[in-house]
Amino acid sequence: MSSPQYSEVVETARAYYNSTDADNFYFHIWGGEDIHIGLYRSDDEPIANASRRTVHRMAELAGDINPASRVLDLGAGYGGSMRYLAEHFGCQCVALNLSEVENERNRRMNIEAGLDRNIEVVDGDFTALDFGEDAFDLVWSQDAFLHSGDRARVCAEAVRVLKPGGRLVFTDPMQADDAPTDRLQPIYDRIHLDSLGSPAFYRSTLGELGMKEVEFDDHSHQLPRHYARVRQALIENAGELRDRGVSEDYIERMQAGLQHWVDGGHKGYLAWGIFVFEKPA
Repeated sequence: MSSPQYSEVVETARAYYNSTDADNFYFHIWGGEDIHIGLYRSDDEPIANASRRTVHRMAELAGDINPASRVLDLGAGYGGSMRYLAEHFGCQCVALNLSEVENERNRRMNIEAGLDRNIEVVDGDFTALDFGEDAFDLVWSQDAFLHSGDRARVCAEAVRVLKPGGRLVFTDPMQADDAPTDRLQPIYDRIHLDSLGSPAFYRSTLGELGMKEVEFDDHSHQLPRHYARVRQALIENAGELRDRGVSEDYIERMQAGLQHWVDGGHKGYLAWGIFVFEKPA
């Protein structure tokens, strides 16, 4: 079987998340199971606790989830969210992710948790989903859409595979609707992209696809708080990362990159929260 052919942007993200440097950083520093932005109660709260709180809140906003529900996670990382949903609601989940390295960790953790029968881990690109129309009751994603070179296509694919009456629940680090794009260039450069999505972009794009906005649970203040917390943890645990073979160059570039997110968030150039859209029945 031939390997999938990814776009240049997607292949860049895939190579990055497959790297030893990134895998060690995200698994051991960022939060392990949940590598996304957290909902913090204090500036020094453990990253994993705050990140799991995001999962709880998204599940509250997702509507009815039950053993008959089929859930698709786009950009699933290490799969913590799907393990939470499978364990608490008994639903059937598909965890789609482009990093084979992360996916192997995900599969092992599913087996260890006794949830591998509920969760299928799929190597894939969310701009070209290999699923039929109306296949899922819930489409879920956390801080992954930004890595796509074609976010409109990702939205279209998410809507296509969603059943009528189903919900799309997602988060994404975004630029504010009125952000001066020239001030965001350091962030664009860090993630090898020329833009971020924005609340207005997602509202317009998903609205044109027939989706109804249910809620935007705005937590933009949590974005710089999260990146500052991760940067602090990186500095405190840099020695451990070096022992695991993470390069000095990666550690230094990550510190600088995280600071750009912190600065952009504090200046009001960035936005983040939980979007909930529903597909009309």
